Amino acid sequence: MSLFTKRQLGVGALLLLLTLPVLAAPSPDSTAFSVEAATQHYLNTLTTAQKASSDAYFEGGYWLQLGNLLYGLALAAVFLVLGLSRRMKAWTQRLPTKVLPTWAYIALYILLAHLLSYPLNIYDNYVREHQYGLSNQSFGQWLTDDLKSLALSVVVGSVAVLVLYVAIRRAGRRWWVWATALAAGFLVVAVFVSPVFISPLFNKYTPLPDGPVRRQILSMARANGVPADNVYLVDASRQSKRISANVSGLGSTIRVSLNDNLLNRCTPAEVQAVMGHELGHYVLNHIPKMLIFFVLIVGLGLAFVDWAFHRLLGRYGTRWGISSIGDVGGLPLIAALFGVFTFLAQPGFNTIIRTQEQEADVFGLNAARQPDGFASTAMKLSEYRKISPTPLEEVIFFDHPSGRTRVLTAMRWKAEHLQDK
Repeated sequence: MSLFTKRQLGVGALLLLLTLPVLAAPSPDSTAFSVEAATQHYLNTLTTAQKASSDAYFEGGYWLQLGNLLYGLALAAVFLVLGLSRRMKAWTQRLPTKVLPTWAYIALYILLAHLLSYPLNIYDNYVREHQYGLSNQSFGQWLTDDLKSLALSVVVGSVAVLVLYVAIRRAGRRWWVWATALAAGFLVVAVFVSPVFISPLFNKYTPLPDGPVRRQILSMARANGVPADNVYLVDASRQSKRISANVSGLGSTIRVSLNDNLLNRCTPAEVQAVMGHELGHYVLNHIPKMLIFFVLIVGLGLAFVDWAFHRLLGRYGTRWGISSIGDVGGLPLIAALFGVFTFLAQPGFNTIIRTQEQEADVFGLNAARQPDGFASTAMKLSEYRKISPTPLEEVIFFDHPSGRTRVLTAMRWKAEHLQDK
């Protein structure tokens, strides 16, 4: 399982760990070793300027979450209050058959909503990434990838939403139950096909050349029952300076991947530490578990949308040109309401992911047995993630354990294995 990149479909999560040289380990004398002192030793490697930069970047993300919500509500107002949705529906209704007008409206809405979101999209995903030195792409390269993502959204997303409207119109007020089941099916298919058909649209995947790193990863996989006979190398450096690795897919499409930043910027001990973590996602069945959690969250979200939509429909339906929840002209309202739900549910969803990541951290330490390699890579998150948040910040905003939590976990593991040979 991996973290999801912004331009890839699927579920499952990518661990992004940015690297420095492995630090000198504290004394192996069990009577002198202090977990807190060893943890602080790593945290102190971050300069004041580096800490200020990472804090600013990550804390800025708090406001961007709110900004994205408000921007989404403003888009809904453009479509509904200013009458754009009504005009789109009038145009698409001229098309033949019952299905084509609905599909055309959905595809047009996805396209226009994306285009209207470009000011925030460009700032968030291009300008800001360059401002903090995290991107390697020119604007043209970034735009090319973004247009690929848009094309996928229009083609695949419009079909998925069309099926949603079929469920709404046939199932009545219980539509959200059927829609949740349909969403589950779409998610399973997306996770299954993403490593083979979606991810290669944005990056090149090639077998990792034979050598010590490949052999160590496959040996660790075999030792932990992971059915991997190959490791793939991803040219992620064409987009970003961040390092990452993941185990993605389902069944026959499962693959172990690491990006070239990880390979080029990390020591063998750090690579082993990261890959041990990723293998843990597979062994601990995090991909199917996350699918279940995500489907449940989608179901709750759709139930919330149904509740809120019908309350707004009675008051504003005529003014907005919406006759029922099955009226495709209400899609901007459905999107806005689901956006409100995901904003409110984000702390809960983050906690689910963060818990799985913590489990994979411990698994990786036991599998790779590289606590200092893991601690040093955990510190690399400081390039784009606040290293020492408050407990409340970590609960609300972090979908991975913070750097301090991860270093502390590694040093606790090391303290219990000082006498190992």
